[in-house]
Amino acid sequence: MAEIIDETSNIESTTVGVYRTSATVAGGRRFSFAALVVVGNRSGRVGIGYAKSTQVPQSIEKAQKEGRRKMRAFPMQGKTIPHTAEGRFGATTVRLIPAAPGTGVKAGASVRAVLEMFGIQDCLSKVYGSSNGKNAVKATFDALEKLRSRETVELLRGHSIQATAVETAIRRGAAFMVSSRSAEKMAAPQNTVDDGRSKGRGPRGGGGGRGGSGGGGRRGRDDAPAGTGAPAA
Repeated sequence: MAEIIDETSNIESTTVGVYRTSATVAGGRRFSFAALVVVGNRSGRVGIGYAKSTQVPQSIEKAQKEGRRKMRAFPMQGKTIPHTAEGRFGATTVRLIPAAPGTGVKAGASVRAVLEMFGIQDCLSKVYGSSNGKNAVKATFDALEKLRSRETVELLRGHSIQATAVETAIRRGAAFMVSSRSAEKMAAPQNTVDDGRSKGRGPRGGGGGRGGSGGGGRRGRDDAPAGTGAPAA
């Protein structure tokens, strides 16, 4: 779950994992904890921090400070990445593939933590080789470093380029997305089952009821005076 570090700059952090190690000493075993944290503002800046301490809260706090110092900005294309990128760290290879609006983030826990803190909402991913969490996070960070925006490519090539397939997919998918959502709440359902029955007959004991003294009931017709009938022909 994301934790807000700084409300003014909207910097959040996600703890990927806490790892415990022990060393056998003369008096017994001495434990040490290491924390891997991803820090980002969900707007194009992200960083990773790894720190150790004898206590879990201290290790997480130190990792958050390190990740905040190492935050970097990477290019984005709307809510996805500009192009396919592949990063590698150790025996782990991570491939990131841009997706159309509404797809969501299709990734594991480690890769998802980096992409969500980065601000990506639509992306596909695939991990090859080792699925170690530390390697996956660092391989994802390596893939983000290889991203290039359209403006950067045009500057390097010296001429303008046409719209990419990612831009076309984003424009096409945005046409099917809901532009505005109504803030009004849906009205609660009303019970209309007894409306027809209550309208068809009056209350019990009344003139129009089944057992009332009015002319509509059977008892009312039987108890009516004989003189009130129609005159004989």
